Amino acid sequence: MSDSRPRSHNNPGRQSGGQIRHSRLKWLVFAILCALPLSGSVSSWLHGESLIPLAAYGIVSVVTFFLYWSDKRKARADQWRTPENVLHALEFAGGWPGALLAQQVFRHKTRKVSFQLVSWIIVLLHQVFWIDHLFLGAHSFALL
Repeated sequence: MSDSRPRSHNNPGRQSGGQIRHSRLKWLVFAILCALPLSGSVSSWLHGESLIPLAAYGIVSVVTFFLYWSDKRKARADQWRTPENVLHALEFAGGWPGALLAQQVFRHKTRKVSFQLVSWIIVLLHQVFWIDHLFLGAHSFALL
């Protein structure tokens, strides 16, 4: 069965051989975005608080990554897809690092502006939470 969708070698976001364009910059941004949650989660754990945030980021990110992979396969096979609110719920639950990786690796959900907007708001919320937790004494979210 043939379809007219461009393959990765025709995709302007990829170089020949399927490599992601600007991958060093993307890895740097990814590392910077992961620094606060990782620091905050490890700090909480070392101070006798919960291990749950650290575990959640890892476990939920892996689940999210594989759900993106599954959704991409279903999209190619024209099958029933994973609802976007499920993907966003997993991102919000700590799976946003896995989502960001999956979006680049599978070139999935990268062009839909409304989806990207919600995804980046979720990433921003996580950053703000950890800034508050690490540097502001966790007072800002206590007001909510």
